[in-house]
Amino acid sequence: MNAAPAETLQAVATRLRADFPLLARSVHGKPLIYFDSANTAQKPTQVIEAVDRFYRQFNANVARAVHQLGAEATSAYEGTRDKLAHFVNAGSREEIVLTSGTTQAINLVAWSHALPNLKAGDSILVTTMEHHANIVPWQLACKRSGAQLKVAPIDERGELIVERFIEALTPDVKLAAVTHVSNVLGTINPIAELARATRKRGIPLLVDGSQAAPHFKVDVRALGCDFYALTGHKLFGPTGTGALWARKELLRAMPPMFGGGEMIREVRFSGTSFADPPHRFEAGTPNIAGFVGLGAALDYLGSLDHHAVFLHEQALLAHLQEALRAVPGLRIFGEAAHKVPVVSFLIEGAHAHDLATLLDHEGIALRSGHHCAHPLMQFYGVPATLRASLAFYNTHAEIEQFVAALAKVRRLLA
Repeated sequence: MNAAPAETLQAVATRLRADFPLLARSVHGKPLIYFDSANTAQKPTQVIEAVDRFYRQFNANVARAVHQLGAEATSAYEGTRDKLAHFVNAGSREEIVLTSGTTQAINLVAWSHALPNLKAGDSILVTTMEHHANIVPWQLACKRSGAQLKVAPIDERGELIVERFIEALTPDVKLAAVTHVSNVLGTINPIAELARATRKRGIPLLVDGSQAAPHFKVDVRALGCDFYALTGHKLFGPTGTGALWARKELLRAMPPMFGGGEMIREVRFSGTSFADPPHRFEAGTPNIAGFVGLGAALDYLGSLDHHAVFLHEQALLAHLQEALRAVPGLRIFGEAAHKVPVVSFLIEGAHAHDLATLLDHEGIALRSGHHCAHPLMQFYGVPATLRASLAFYNTHAEIEQFVAALAKVRRLLA
């Protein structure tokens, strides 16, 4: 990939920051430095205005009323399904199930696809670096069915040991579930390679795309996976939104997870027939305004120069890691060759929560804790880490300010 001129990359964040109003606020009297986008991304004005406009101009329920407001709400809501299909390069809009986020999407696959097909002696394969949302649903399904959970290992650099993953794809494995990007380490997993291995063995592959979709283009057909889940609030959209992409033939074979209005074809006391996918899986009134906002977020992302954004984020990652390596007593967790700008670390003698609290008083927002990844913390032998997670709206100047603040709080804890 050819490098863009330095001034072009610097201009990316400067120009785009103006679209994110919250980045202009102060915290504890200091300008906010927001390094917690892996937790939730900030929202551009376009998204905020889209949600406001929905409630002010055409608030109504979807797929129920024939009046003008209902038609406008339904059009905007279903329009986001079309945008999501385009965003992941789905084969059709019918392959997109709108969910509250990745957690609901994975649970849907666990209960409607995995559980009906599992029996005692079967296995589900995950990796050591998974988020709890890609562990616990499979544990619940295994407990109900008598199946077991298998775990593919990683190395100290935070990279999946691919050959060990492939070796674990034995005939008892009925589904594999892998994160595209680790929320703790920033590691980008080689999904296309893993998908070739699972497809060769007839094993469906689910990919948790929560941390990948905000950083680079996702093409589910090129990846070759069978399920792909993503979360709207990490994608610069509203909370309570997300999607599951799945191959059409898999969705058609899956029973609904929830029952209620609008996921049915006909209801009789003698029995109910269900709507075709994806609406079969969308019972109840959804987060309509949220999905209107997510549609605006996808429009916003579609307007960006993705090549320049990617290069800018990679430059931020290189700067951040280089600066942190120079801090005495600091340990970085996960230094994979292919990463997004997510860096977890600890400083010898300082608790992650204490560091995070003191950095907050310097106006810097980072996450401390186990990051919903207890098994990964156990692998590294620590209870918690600090995590700096950046997005395209961050700058090199913020990294310098962060490192200076880190030196200050280290002195306070000495």
